[in-house]
Amino acid sequence: MSSPCTILLVEDDSADAHLTRMAFQEGRIAVDLQHVENGEEALAYLLKEDGYQDKPQPDLILLDLNMPRMDGREFLREIKKIDKLRIIPIVVLTTSDAESDIYASYDQGAAGFIVKPVSVDDFIHQIQKLENYWFELVKRPSY
Repeated sequence: MSSPCTILLVEDDSADAHLTRMAFQEGRIAVDLQHVENGEEALAYLLKEDGYQDKPQPDLILLDLNMPRMDGREFLREIKKIDKLRIIPIVVLTTSDAESDIYASYDQGAAGFIVKPVSVDDFIHQIQKLENYWFELVKRPSY
């Protein structure tokens, strides 16, 4: 892939956002990681509102579930109602391993669910596996 893959990270924890950025920097694929802190900002980004007019459309969204203002569950419900956005794959990346969160995420249209590992090395390894799967193995539609 010649141009960087764009990933929208929807994450309120700045340490997790930093760790995610670091993991992608260590990867083999050029990634343009865009970051917002909650579902409201993510919707504004995707709809190109509130200062996000010039931002690239993401190839993938990484979504935390537990955030202020609009959490990941609400975001999933809203984005899947918008025809031009519902095709963007969303992978939940969260600390929750509750069966109810896993089921609800897939039921609401998530393309995957990853529980954030506790150790930094494991987290980086998980992100690199995600990168390999979504950008080397999976065939995605052109937007």
